[in-house]
Amino acid sequence: MVIKQDQAIQTIPKNVGYDQAAACAEGAHYAYNFINKVQLNKGDKILVNGATGAIGSALFQILKSIGIYVTAFGNTKNMELLISQGADKVYNYETEDFTQIDNDQYDFVFDAVGKSSFGKCKNLLKPKGIYISSELGPGSENLYLPFITSLQGGKRVAFPFPKDKKQSISSIRQLLENGKFKPVIDRTYTPEEVRDAYDYVQSGNKTGNVLIDFSRAEESS
Repeated sequence: MVIKQDQAIQTIPKNVGYDQAAACAEGAHYAYNFINKVQLNKGDKILVNGATGAIGSALFQILKSIGIYVTAFGNTKNMELLISQGADKVYNYETEDFTQIDNDQYDFVFDAVGKSSFGKCKNLLKPKGIYISSELGPGSENLYLPFITSLQGGKRVAFPFPKDKKQSISSIRQLLENGKFKPVIDRTYTPEEVRDAYDYVQSGNKTGNVLIDFSRAEESS
């Protein structure tokens, strides 16, 4: 792969391995695009649905690094991980519906797996709260709701269109270097195991990132 030197490229910090650098190339970039769509202030309350996926695990860590109160939803096997990383409140999405169980109201609801909707989350938002999802939503509503809700005032929707890769990768590098973000790596596969890697990701059981290590490729005969 060749990338122009004035594009989205950064050196890897000395305290970061190649695997960690690779693991922050996508999920953390999308997480950054959640954050740069809104004005965050220390002490804000945010609910993160899917806080242990590639996007969610990066989003969660970045939010905690800037003093945000985070309620995190993850699966059974990752409850301890979320607690160890400083979640202020945790729920298990395998047994609990986050749109129904929590009585708090939040400045933001970040749906990092795109499995809910603005309609279902409105009751969780403060009067000026904002809902952001990683997916288009039912009927692609997250593409047009930002315009409609901004005209109505009150609770609204924003959509994290990925942009400004140069800025996001620069910010992510700084977080890595300062030890404020460490990408979560679940499994690493060889190129020959791509099908297995794909099946595992599609199973919905992964935590953080799944990598393909091309340095472990079998030598051609």
